[in-house]
Amino acid sequence: MTQNRELAVVTGASSGIGFELARQLAERGFDLIVNSADEARLLSAAEEIERLTGASVQAVRADLRSYDEAERFVGAVAATGRPVAVAALNAGVGEGGPFLDTDLEDEFEIVDLNVRSTVHLAKRLLRSMAAAGEGRMLITSSIASTMPGSYQAVYNASKSFLQSFSQALHNELKDTSLTVTALMPGPTDTDFFRRADMGDTSVGQSDKDDPAQVAEQGLDALFAGKDKVVAGSLKTKAQGLANKVLLDSLKAEGHRRMAAPGSADR
Repeated sequence: MTQNRELAVVTGASSGIGFELARQLAERGFDLIVNSADEARLLSAAEEIERLTGASVQAVRADLRSYDEAERFVGAVAATGRPVAVAALNAGVGEGGPFLDTDLEDEFEIVDLNVRSTVHLAKRLLRSMAAAGEGRMLITSSIASTMPGSYQAVYNASKSFLQSFSQALHNELKDTSLTVTALMPGPTDTDFFRRADMGDTSVGQSDKDDPAQVAEQGLDALFAGKDKVVAGSLKTKAQGLANKVLLDSLKAEGHRRMAAPGSADR
């Protein structure tokens, strides 16, 4: 890695918003350490970013649901001997369907990856940033954090956790040289809905935001030191504003219509 460039870390970087965050950070002058559990896709993404930007990109495959794997990833970051200037904690997973029908292990996977691994990496990386004297962290929450997630009950709850967690850290660190920003995308054109088995839902079939746009708005907010940003299209931003005033019962019913299995055909 080139010592005249600062170092950024991006998890969940093999595709979608994570890939765009990594690519755009490289374009903004950062070397990268990128992570995913899918080694083949991660290596392909790292090679593409290097080819497009000329940045040095180190790919570290790790399944962050595991404590030991998360520790191994942190160790790989520390082994570079370089301070982390930016960390984008983006790795996450979802699962659609009625809570009574979904598999408990799938729900635990959401909690372990979206919640546990984010807390784990934030604890390790923010302490390292504090020791170095500065740093910025972007945590991918979601507009889903602002509404009860009927038929995505655990996923939305995990994003609500991340939203509260991010904003609490932003406040705790306001008198330091560290910042934490919550990125809140709406439905985005990624693999999320396919992997969450939501292809037959209204939201799964809807028009979606561009992950490059979401990443750009997220990074702009990060470098501006903002506490959060609803990122994506004007439609997504309007939904974020509406969710500030709507009753939770109305938001839950609206989410039900979007996320119920088979809702795309209704």
